[in-house]
Amino acid sequence: MKTRMTVLALLLAATATAQPAPTPTMQPDIGAPFNKVTPAADYERRELMIPMRDGVKLFTVVVMKKGTKDGPILLTRTPYNAAGATSRNPSQQITEILPVSDKEFVEDGYIRVYQDVRGIHKSEGDYVMNRPLKGPLNPTATDHATDAYDTIDWLVKNVPETNGRVAITGSSYPGFTSLMALIDPHPSLKAAVPMSPMVDGWIGDDWFHNGAFRQTMLDYFTGQTSTKSSGAPVAMGRRDYYAEYLAAGSAGGYVAKYGLDQLPGVKKLMEHPAYDAWWQGQAVDKLLGARPLTVPTMLVVGQWDQEDSYGAPAVYRALEPKDVNNDKLSLVIGPWRHSGVNYDGSGLGVLKFAGDTGLQFRRDVMKPFLDSHLKAGAPRHDTPPVLTYAVNADKWERHDRFPAGETVNLYLDDRFSLSLNAPAAKAAHDDYVSDPAHPVPFVPVPVNMRDRAMWGSWLVNDQRHASTRPDVVTYVSAPLKAPLQIHGQPQANLFASTSGTDSDWVVKLIDVFPEENSAQPDLAGLQLGIGMEIFRGRYVKGFDTPGPLTPGKAERYRFLLPGVNHVIPAGHRLMVQVQSSWFPLYDRNPQSFVPNIFHAQPKDYVKATQGVWRDAQRPSHIAIPVVGGAAAARAALGQ
Repeated sequence: MKTRMTVLALLLAATATAQPAPTPTMQPDIGAPFNKVTPAADYERRELMIPMRDGVKLFTVVVMKKGTKDGPILLTRTPYNAAGATSRNPSQQITEILPVSDKEFVEDGYIRVYQDVRGIHKSEGDYVMNRPLKGPLNPTATDHATDAYDTIDWLVKNVPETNGRVAITGSSYPGFTSLMALIDPHPSLKAAVPMSPMVDGWIGDDWFHNGAFRQTMLDYFTGQTSTKSSGAPVAMGRRDYYAEYLAAGSAGGYVAKYGLDQLPGVKKLMEHPAYDAWWQGQAVDKLLGARPLTVPTMLVVGQWDQEDSYGAPAVYRALEPKDVNNDKLSLVIGPWRHSGVNYDGSGLGVLKFAGDTGLQFRRDVMKPFLDSHLKAGAPRHDTPPVLTYAVNADKWERHDRFPAGETVNLYLDDRFSLSLNAPAAKAAHDDYVSDPAHPVPFVPVPVNMRDRAMWGSWLVNDQRHASTRPDVVTYVSAPLKAPLQIHGQPQANLFASTSGTDSDWVVKLIDVFPEENSAQPDLAGLQLGIGMEIFRGRYVKGFDTPGPLTPGKAERYRFLLPGVNHVIPAGHRLMVQVQSSWFPLYDRNPQSFVPNIFHAQPKDYVKATQGVWRDAQRPSHIAIPVVGGAAAARAALGQ
C-alpha cells in the first residue's frame, strides 16, 4: 500500500511540474503570426518571401489541398494584395478562402500561388506602375519578366508537392504580368491565360484611348500609389463626377485641386500626352511581337470590357503570324465586363445569357487547356484558335481566325439613314454644335464612378440618353429583314470637320431593339452598344505628331472599335451615333489647339460646329466584319 501511495504521489508531482506557467498579464497580445489553418482545414496555406536575382524578396502565398502530390502550379502575380486574395473568408475550406474562379482547379490538384509584385503590399522593393522591361526605360536588372522567371524557378525547386509544371494567369494588371512572363520565359512555364491584359495604356487600355485621357482613372492612381497598401480614392466625397470634373476645368485642374501632382505616376502621364517613345517602349504587343511564340497562350477579353478592351486583340494580331501550326495561340471573347470571366457570367446589365458563361469557359475550355499542358497523362485538348460567344444567339462558336467576318462598308446616308451603297453626292454633311460647357455624358447624370455596378455594366447601358441630344448626330437603318452577324473589330472611317482647331470624335455602333417586348420590358427599344470608341483629332496625322486641325477641312479618322461576336436579329435596327465628348470618363477637348490638354485654360474651351461628311469624296462609313459577307448584309438590310 505504501508503495502504491508513493507512486501516486510521484505522478501527481510530475503532473504539477508539467503544467505551463501562467501567462503574464502584460505579455503583448499581438506577437508571433497566428496560423488560422487548423487540423480541421482541407488545405495548406504557406506565406513565403521568395528572393529575386537582386536580393529583393517578394511576398508569395501558396495554397493547395492537403495531400496534394505532383500538382501543377497556377501562378498569379498581382498588385492587388496576395494575402487578401487567399483569405477571402475565414473558412477551413479551400474553395471558400480563394476566389470562385479557382474552384475547379484546386479541387483537381492544382497548387494555387498568388504573389505581390515588387514594392507593394508585403513585397520588398520599389513599386513602379506597369514597370517597363529592362532597357532604355528601365536601367535596373529586373522587371516583371525577370521576377516571373525567378519566382517560377524558386517554386519548382522548393515546393515539394509540385510536378514542376507552371501556368500563369490573371486579369487586368495580373493579365499584364502574365504577358510579361512570356518574354524570355522560364522552361517550366508551360501555358499562359492572360485575361483583359493591360497592353498599351495610350492606344486603347486604361489611361488613354487614341489620345483621349480617361480622367476618371485618377482614382485608380491615387489608390495604387499613395500608400504601399491599398489606398483610398481621391477625397472628393460623394459628389457627382460630371459636375466635379466640369468645375475643375481641365484634367490638370482636377489634379492640382486635389494635390495629385505629388504622385509620380500622375506626373508621368501628364508629361507624356502624346504617343512618344516612352509609351511605345512599354507597348506589350510590340515587345511580344519581336520575340518567338514558345508558350501556348490563351488570350481572354470581354466584349464589353470597360477598361482593357484593346489589349488581348492587339496581342493576338501581333502573335498570330507566329502561330504557323495554329496550335499555340487562342483568342477568347466572352459576353463579359472587365474581368467578368472570373465571376458569374449569367448576364450583364439587362442582358441575360444561356447559363453561367464564365463558369462554362473556366470549366470547359480553360481547365482542359491547362490540364493538357500541365498534367501528366491528361488528354490532348482540342483548343479552338478563336472562341467567341455569339450575343443574341446565345451560344459559343469556334473559328479558325479573327475576324471570321468579311468586311462590308456601312455608309452614313442622307435622311440620317444607313446604306450599303456608297454616297454619290458631291458635297453633303450633317452639322451639330459641340459645346465644352455642356459635354455629352457617357452615362446619365449624376455620375458616381465609385458605383461598381454602374461602372461594370455601363457599356451595355441604353444609349437613348445620348441619341436625343442635339449635339449627337444619329443614323439608323430600317428594321433588318434577316439576322446580321458581326464577328471581328468594326472600323470607324469618319470624314469630319470642325470650326475649331482640335476636336474629339466618338463613334458608336448600336443594336436597336424593337419597341415592344412584353417578355422582357427592359429590353424594349434598347439602344445597345455593340462597339464604341473615341479618337482625339490632333493625332490624325500620327499619334506621335499632334498638331492643330484646319478649320472647316474634313479629315479622315480611322480607328478600330472593340472586338465582338454580335448577332443583330431580324426586326432589330442598326444605328450609328457620332458625338464630340464623352464626359467625364474622358477629359474635355477644348476644341482649340493647345500644346498639352492637361494644362488647358478656361479661355481655350470654345464651341465648335462639327460636320460629319457623307459624299462621294468623303464617304463616312463603318467597315463591319460580316459573317457571310456582302450577300448576308444585303439580305439583312434589304438593299
